[in-house]
Amino acid sequence: MRIVRAIPLLLTASLLGASAAEAGDGPFGWLSGDWYLTVGATGMVAPNFEGGKEYMLSAQPIISLGKAGPQARFTSRNDNISLALVDDGGVRAGLTGKFLFSRSSDDELEGLDPVRWGGEVGGFFEFYPTDWMRARAELRHGIRAHNGFVADIAADAFYDVTPTVRISGGPRVSFASANYFDAYYGVNAQEAVASGLSQYNPGGGLKSVGLGGAVTWKVTDPMTASLFGEYSRLEGPAADSSLVRERGDRNQFMVGVSTTYRFDFKM
Repeated sequence: MRIVRAIPLLLTASLLGASAAEAGDGPFGWLSGDWYLTVGATGMVAPNFEGGKEYMLSAQPIISLGKAGPQARFTSRNDNISLALVDDGGVRAGLTGKFLFSRSSDDELEGLDPVRWGGEVGGFFEFYPTDWMRARAELRHGIRAHNGFVADIAADAFYDVTPTVRISGGPRVSFASANYFDAYYGVNAQEAVASGLSQYNPGGGLKSVGLGGAVTWKVTDPMTASLFGEYSRLEGPAADSSLVRERGDRNQFMVGVSTTYRFDFKM
């Protein structure tokens, strides 16, 4: 776990170094110039909790902020809130964050401690190994909801069917630390008695593997809409949890629609 803990420090140092190198005009020089803000929303049908077997309709925000540069060749609804500090068209890196909603102790979760609402913050790095594929990695640390690390890695191949319609898809893999798994999949002695689930104390490791795809329509120059589907199979500490084995399902599906709008402005 020492390597995992060192990654945020190395990422922060490299991003700060790149930002300072690009600033050039004093401490606030980097802030000046053209910026963009992309906002939107996603509506989807997904499991009612991580590892659950019942499905429900929910919504999530989409937010991305960065300095205007070469137009991104590809974006995905899986990309969390992002602030690009480095963006040259082929490589993009910066800060990322994610909102986490609370998890109540109802129905299948009765007897388990609730998970508080919170978030995750960290960094991201993405690049294009070919003209038709993008690879992206995010490493985030939990705030309030949990005190662990989560790493998401995805690769998407994309193809423009028409100038305004694009299809894309590819593999996904996620890892997490023991503190994350403890918050969402652990069952301590008191919870075992109250819930009837077997006691479970997870470690860290592989969280899930899966596939995702989308059809994206460029409605106007700043506005896009998409239809997407995702499948993931829980692995490692998540799959071994008594919550999943006794009351949930390792196979997790998600389908939904999303729309975004981009605003350009100057600083």
